Amino acid sequence: MLTVGDRLPAFKLQAVVGTQPGAEFAEITGESHPDQWKVLFFWPMDFTFVCPTEIAEFGRRVADFEERDVQVLGASTDTHYAHLAWRGSHPDLKDVPFPMLADTKRELVTALGVLHKRDGVALRATFIVDAEGTIRHASVNDLSVGRNVEEVLRVLDALQTDALCPCNWRKGDPTLEAA
Repeated sequence: MLTVGDRLPAFKLQAVVGTQPGAEFAEITGESHPDQWKVLFFWPMDFTFVCPTEIAEFGRRVADFEERDVQVLGASTDTHYAHLAWRGSHPDLKDVPFPMLADTKRELVTALGVLHKRDGVALRATFIVDAEGTIRHASVNDLSVGRNVEEVLRVLDALQTDALCPCNWRKGDPTLEAA
């Protein structure tokens, strides 16, 4: 698995970016959001139970990411057509305000090392990538356990200080001085 200090691999994927007929899809690349931090998170499969809770929460919190000049990108190995159908059928996903990437060929999950060895789906992985394309945080949950979006924001805030942040640090708390 790629980890802290590694570069985000180059990618070019179809994505669902809305539900308006004729404007549902766009091609998203690693260069689509230049000079911005990115939170790239993967879910295992569309039309499941835990995944929409996470996607909806990232959607509800997208303004918090935007305040930090961060682009949220969600992804799974499902097709962009499956993403669109799921958005149309699930009330919590209808207005998702970030691209839902379709890594159908499993190229990005394989390059990142987050393809489930037995099931062939994306692991529940989260990457925080800085504006230069360097991975600054990587985490993976078991398929059955949803992640905490508040914790993703906390870690992002700490990383963006470029300072030493103690345990349980929150935005606005004092940072530490190197001795």
